[in-house]
Amino acid sequence: MPLRDVLLALSVPLLWSLGFTFAKAGLTELPPLLLMGLRFSLTALVLVWFVERPKGRYLDVFWIALVSATLQYGLTFYGLSMIDASMAIIVVQLEVPFGVLCAAILLRERPGLARVVGIALAMFGVVVIAGQPTLEDQLFPMLLTASGAFTWAIGQIMVKRLGGAVKGFSLIAWVGVFSGPQMLIASLLFEEGHLEAIRSATWVGWGTLFYLAFVMTALGYGIWYTVLSRNMVSKVMPALLLLPVLVIIESVVLLGEEPSLIVLLGGGIVLEGIAIIFLADLKPRARSLQAAQNTG
Repeated sequence: MPLRDVLLALSVPLLWSLGFTFAKAGLTELPPLLLMGLRFSLTALVLVWFVERPKGRYLDVFWIALVSATLQYGLTFYGLSMIDASMAIIVVQLEVPFGVLCAAILLRERPGLARVVGIALAMFGVVVIAGQPTLEDQLFPMLLTASGAFTWAIGQIMVKRLGGAVKGFSLIAWVGVFSGPQMLIASLLFEEGHLEAIRSATWVGWGTLFYLAFVMTALGYGIWYTVLSRNMVSKVMPALLLLPVLVIIESVVLLGEEPSLIVLLGGGIVLEGIAIIFLADLKPRARSLQAAQNTG
């Protein structure tokens, strides 16, 4: 994977981790499906005028929106609304092994030994972190969040199969066109108190909505889909293992939490695993470049 794409891929966890932290606060004011429906509708309203239409791919984008946005965010954010953000972000990391596994089965991608070792080490770090929060009475929301991680991974395989036919920002705009109404309809069916929630929402709720719509979704997913379309899933997915580390750091800075030494140790292990994964891809390129210079 080119260094440019590595840096772009690593920028996504930063954008998403802040959105995840903000969303925990926003969910205290707006129901999950309503918040997500407004989020994707707002993203679509802003972007759709400036991007190409997915000609001949509308049905593909519709199913991607249903799986990777409507189902995934409905499951994940309902789980987030019932458990701590630190626990939810740990469970969300199942996206990575789910994604690599789905890519190996459905796309016949071979991650390679170095990436398998790096992923295993990073996931071990997540397990170390997971030993901290209490698990009592949290099995159901954890299951919801894990189900969201699985549907997200399936959605990324569906995106990959587009083969770059729909560009990154065009894809996220049209995913919003389809998923926004899907989630708002689901909110009307399964949630209540919509008008009261909207009337009573403060700057926390509306600030969360605007960050999720413009930064986490428009910018974050635009970058993510662009990088994903150009590279193997097994090479891009490990970047998301930075999410738990970043969320923990942000919880200290923004929420005043004090993680234990075990949590910090787990975060260090995650970072080491990610370094192995990306260095394994960059080293062969560096050797090839050096050989080309020597022969030149």
